[in-house]
Amino acid sequence: MAGQMDRVILHCDANNFFASVESLARPELKTVPMAVSNSDDRRHGVILAKNDLAKPFGVKTGESVLEALKKCPGLTLVKPHRAQYGEYSRKLNALYQRYTDRVEAASIDESFLDVTDCQALFGSGEEIANALRKSAREELGLTISVGVSFNKTFAKLGSDYKKPDATTVISRENWQDIVWPLPVGDLLFVGRAAGRVLHQYGVETIGQLAACSPQMLETLLGKLGLQLHEYANGLDGSPVRPAGQQEPVKSVGNGTTFPKNLTRWEEVQRGLAVLSDSVAMRLRQQGLYCGGVSVSLRNAQFRTVSRQMRLPAPTHLMKDIWQAAMELTRRLWKAPEPVRMLTVTALYITDSADSFQQLDLLEAPVVTQQQEKQEKLERTMDAIRGKYGRASISFGLPGEERAGWDD
Repeated sequence: MAGQMDRVILHCDANNFFASVESLARPELKTVPMAVSNSDDRRHGVILAKNDLAKPFGVKTGESVLEALKKCPGLTLVKPHRAQYGEYSRKLNALYQRYTDRVEAASIDESFLDVTDCQALFGSGEEIANALRKSAREELGLTISVGVSFNKTFAKLGSDYKKPDATTVISRENWQDIVWPLPVGDLLFVGRAAGRVLHQYGVETIGQLAACSPQMLETLLGKLGLQLHEYANGLDGSPVRPAGQQEPVKSVGNGTTFPKNLTRWEEVQRGLAVLSDSVAMRLRQQGLYCGGVSVSLRNAQFRTVSRQMRLPAPTHLMKDIWQAAMELTRRLWKAPEPVRMLTVTALYITDSADSFQQLDLLEAPVVTQQQEKQEKLERTMDAIRGKYGRASISFGLPGEERAGWDD
């Protein structure tokens, strides 16, 4: 690597994005504690975002409206306007593209920029970051926090380091002083499960993670452990994709928070069916197949558990995904524990039905006939829905009416 110039990567994060966009249409919301919620129902509504004035009260994203109102009785609730969020997301990315064509949208309110080759025109990474913040504030009425560093992982840490409307530079000279004292959970890809494992072994900071042996981390966390060790030591060479370049699909999922908690197996079974149907239809629309399925379940206390499994053969059929989802749910859940949210996700995505397929020679003809019959049925349903709407036809399930299960 000697003699090679460091990259200059920016991570731009729009501050309190949903709440900020809502305040553009209703300026009076800037002066009161406010949150965006998916429902006015105090018991079943969930907080999707909040503004800075709500944070001192302890209002948290993902908690119930009831819990948020206990902490902040004067909290103003607004419904989400998703089309507006998408519009402002596009405006932000168009602003970023004035400086570079390497703009990778990481989410609706976050983007990575590679400005390595743009500094002769626009100045240093820090100067570009400050110019972007100024333009976002003056042209769009939004504030962004920007991290500037020599890789994506540290740029992301930089945008989180100081908020709102701030620029943080993590350089070769200061990165150990800034990054290593941070909680290990701040590092990209350290989720709850990995964080719990690391905590059990006394790894609380990114610096402690960096000091671990790669062999130990691989034993504890598999390939993820090796990846995290590299990230903690500043070794992230992942590129910023050019604007518009799509990342290969790695999963296709759908989840829903239910109007009321589910307590019976029949209710959960029906919810899994609707979600599996949606996932399967999206796979078919994209010409994709999945080689595995995962199920996530959240209870009334907002504790989330999940399981996944490999399938014997790639599929994009609702029946296969639903059966796998039910098997996983039986391992995860016992009635009558309340279920607040369910998510079904198709994993190990491929564009071929033959990938990884290993069928018993004696069973293969039977399986193929069953699959062809099911494939014809589900594609016929796709065609009917395409002509008459999603709600025009659904799978018949024993027991209850489907009403209330639309995703």
